[in-house]
Amino acid sequence: MRLRTIKKDRASPLSRGLRRLRGLLVLAVIAALAWGAGLLWFATLLPTAVADSDSRTDAIVVLTGGSDRLNIALDLLAEQKADKLFVSGVYRGVDVRQLLELFQQSPEELSCCVFLGYEADNTRGNAIETADWIAAQNARSLRLVTANYHMPRSLLEFRRRMPEAEIVPHPVFPEPFKHDDWWLWPGSSSLLVTEYSKYLVAVVRGWFDRMVAALP
Repeated sequence: MRLRTIKKDRASPLSRGLRRLRGLLVLAVIAALAWGAGLLWFATLLPTAVADSDSRTDAIVVLTGGSDRLNIALDLLAEQKADKLFVSGVYRGVDVRQLLELFQQSPEELSCCVFLGYEADNTRGNAIETADWIAAQNARSLRLVTANYHMPRSLLEFRRRMPEAEIVPHPVFPEPFKHDDWWLWPGSSSLLVTEYSKYLVAVVRGWFDRMVAALP
């Protein structure tokens, strides 16, 4: 009887450990399913077309990171969709004339209306320096130009910094990013997963900032 009791006592911690392991595995599976469902939801947030290409705004804002973005932003300025263009996240040492010549635009026609921001090195920084520039210009509306996969996070950060401004999204559709069947392309799926992860970080950071602000 004593031997059986000892064996039963020795087996008990092992059984508890197995139960904990099973519980952790269940939680891991639930978390993975939730993350995967969130990724699919995030993919639906990506714009597939420019919803509003006609409205005129006080300014056009383009986020650096792809040549197509700046070309399109300059075309919008030339089409008088706004009187001013702000380029956020420009490398130090680049001036307006160099930028326009690089993209084969006429410096004489547009250089007066293009403003450069040098402080931002990420999307949050883009929103901060743009908010400062928008306030200095007394602007109330802007057309935001960036890649379609970058638009959800950009809008999140910009609306957080400029809640009263009207922001018209103007997505750009880079050829390398395959939006319709992104899961079939390793590069596109990797890019989407990265953007989704950064989007989640931005959401959590916003929650944390509001909690801290609410503290007495």
